[in-house]
Formats: sequence, C-alpha cells, structure tokens
Amino acid sequence: MTERSGRIDAGVDFREVCENLYDAVHITDGEGRILFINEAYTRNTGIRPEKVLGHLISEFEGVLYRGSVTQRVLETKQPVNSIAWVYGLNKEVLVTGIPVFDGEGNIKLVVTNTRDFTELKHLEQQLQEMTEERRIANEELAYLRRQQAGDREMVYRSEAMRRVVDLLHTVADTDVTVLITGESGTGKELAASELYQNSSRRDKPFIKVNCAAIPGELLESELFGYEAGAFTGAKRSGKAGMFELANTGVILLDEIGDMPLALQGKLLRVLQQKELMRIGGSRPIKLDLRVIAATNKDLREEVRRGRFREDLFYRLNVLPIELKPLRERREDIPLLADLFFQRSCKKYNKVLSLSTGAIQQLIEYPWPGNIRELENLVERIAVTIPNESAVTREHVFAALNLGGSPTHAVAAGEGGSLREQVGAYERALIRQAIEREGSIRKAAKVLGVDHSTIVKKIRACEWDPPEGGEKSHQAGE
Repeated sequence: MTERSGRIDAGVDFREVCENLYDAVHITDGEGRILFINEAYTRNTGIRPEKVLGHLISEFEGVLYRGSVTQRVLETKQPVNSIAWVYGLNKEVLVTGIPVFDGEGNIKLVVTNTRDFTELKHLEQQLQEMTEERRIANEELAYLRRQQAGDREMVYRSEAMRRVVDLLHTVADTDVTVLITGESGTGKELAASELYQNSSRRDKPFIKVNCAAIPGELLESELFGYEAGAFTGAKRSGKAGMFELANTGVILLDEIGDMPLALQGKLLRVLQQKELMRIGGSRPIKLDLRVIAATNKDLREEVRRGRFREDLFYRLNVLPIELKPLRERREDIPLLADLFFQRSCKKYNKVLSLSTGAIQQLIEYPWPGNIRELENLVERIAVTIPNESAVTREHVFAALNLGGSPTHAVAAGEGGSLREQVGAYERALIRQAIEREGSIRKAAKVLGVDHSTIVKKIRACEWDPPEGGEKSHQAGE
C-alpha cells in the first residue's frame, strides 16, 4: 500500500486476507450461490467448503443451519443481523449479512460475517464481571478514603474552637497551605480531616504521613518514592511515594517538626515547584495536591535553634491555625466527655450515666494529654465500673490516679473556687508525676510541658519536690 494513493497493490490475494481473519466469512453471488468460505467459518460452524461451494444457500436452510441472512439481504437489499443455529455443532452464532452492489445498483455479492455467539456471551459475561468488580473496587476505595479521613466530627462549645472551625470551613475549598499547631492530643489530625471533608478534593486521595513515626533513613523513600534498582533492597518495579499516592488530593504531613533537616530542603523544592523526582529517577513527576502540615512543636523556636529550615517554615506557614489546649477551653469538656462516654458505652454494651460531680471533676483536671487523654480516661472508666452504674466524682478521681480523694485535694487548695481547685489538682498531678518518674525533667515530658513550667509552678507554691525530684532539679536535669 502506498502512502500517497492509499490503494492496495493489485497483487494482494484477498483470499489470503480472508483466510487469516479471526471472524468467519461466507460469500455468495447475487443469486445466493456460495462462492467462498474461510477457515474460521469451518471452525465456527463445522461446515466444510467442499460440502457447500457452488450450491445455493437455500439448499442448506433447515439442513445445516437455521436462520441464514443471505436470502433476506437479497430481498431487502439492506444489511441484516440475526442469530442462526448450527445443527452440526448444536450452538448459536451471530450472523451479519452485507450487500455489495455493482455499478447499476444490483447486488453482485453478499458478504456474511459469522461470530461464535457462545464466545460473545462469554465475553459479555467477562465484561459484566469486570464492571461489577470495578464497581465494588470503587466502593471499597471510597470506603477506605472515608476511613482515612475519619468519621469523627469536631465537637465544641468554646468560642476559641468556633473561630477555628469557621476558619477551616472558610479556607477548605482553596488550595492554600495550612500549618496546624497545638499540643499533643488537641485534635490536629481531626482539623486536617475537617479541611479535607469540606474541600472540592474530598473524593480524591487523603494521605497521612507521620514524619516522627518513620525512621529518617526511610522517610525520603516513603515520601518521594524510588525507581527500580535505586538502592540495595529496592523493589524491581520501583515504588510510588506518598506524594504520588496523594496526587490530585490532599497530603497531611503530621509532626512536620520532626522531619530530618537534610530532607527539609527536598520537601521545600517539591512545595515550590509542584513536582518531585523519585530516588534514582531522571524525570520529574508533576503534582497537583494540597499540603497540610501539623506539629506540636514551636517551629519558630526550632528555626532559631537551627533544627528547622526558615524558608520551609515560611512556605508552610501560609495559613497558621492554632488549636488551644483543653485546659484553655474547659467549656468543651462536658460535650466531649459525653460524646466519648456514649461511644464507649456502645462499644462495650453498657448502660452508664455521668453524674454532675463526675463532669465537674473532669472540668477541674488540667488535662496535660488534652482530648486524647480525656477520651482514654472516659473509656477506662466505662470499662472498669459495673454496668448500670452512675459515674461519680470519686470514680473519675480514682481513674485519674492522683492519690488521696477529691475532698482531700480540694482541702489542699487555698479555697473552694474553680481556679483554686484546679491549682490543687495540678499540684497533686505534678507531685505524683515527679514521684513516679524520679525527676522534674522526666515528669515534664510525661505531662507534655516544658521543664521550666514545672519549676515555676513548684516555686510559685513554695513546695519542695519529693526526694529524687529535688536532686534532679538542683542538678539541672
């Protein structure tokens, strides 16, 4: 065939072409006399050429097959589709007859194409199965995305949290980079999920990466992926990184303050250029995603100490959102406690109730572990007290493991006001932590506050730390 004319060379043997077609071909002249059948026709029908060639098609209707279309094509001068039955093989076939006209509009040939109906049914069944599998896979993917995003709602009553949620909803449908800060357990991941669920990307991937949970030497390959043979132990097929998996969606870089300094430069390039290069790769991969970062560290202080890149900080800190600790929004505690309590009762099939005294005890506690600590405490109470009981103030105090009793703790304060009672519990908590951990620094770490904070509170109440804690303080541990 030449490119310019588009014509087939005259030497091409059309018989050879037909013999190599997958579909069965059957040709008659304008009177219905069989001129040609190919090998596929014999394979699909069991009819051999020496039995039919030169004969009229009408001779075999009702003998070799039922449902021939050739006669109908000759009568209507139109293409005809039909289902025929082959007696020899006892099966159905799909038959299509096409008329071929001469220059005067008369039919000179009828070309019939026969397809194995059984095979077509099999292919149709396969297609239906694949369609069903795809539907199930899409449902599973949607379910997994919902699970990844989380189904927990943000519950609050405080003005501080109302402002945070309003801001989250305002910026949710944009692609602005958000930096969520707050102490451990304040709900940073939940805030990120709120952003995702209210954005236009909510049906796209939502990938969460805990930068503190992955060893530094593995974090680069987990984030950016690698090509085949990039290093010893690499998969032969290579591996897509978290950024690629999150493409078109949202990625949450949790505990971003713990990312190794050497990796921060590569992350900055990804954020600025909207593309990445796999380890060992040679071609850039374009990215279209939203980045949310979260940390419980003071990144400005980390920058000052040389542990976090200043340029990366400003690139992430486009829209900062701070979550206040639970002790600064105590009006949220009853609402959260009730939510966790109902959830725990359902989980453990119990019928319990929270007394006013129990709620008051929860409000008075300083919650160094914030919402996560509150949730764990409520579940512990629900598990340990008898069914069909009322949770009392004493139950809560015992679960907090502060020592003594609620009345003793109140008496230890300077009065009965909320601030005074909270101060008493705080001192009891600090004392217990120091006694248990053996040093002020270790106690501060357990309580989730700075060493200096504990020292100031000890000095403010003119209290001598227990033996071991005092020594650690004097040593500047």
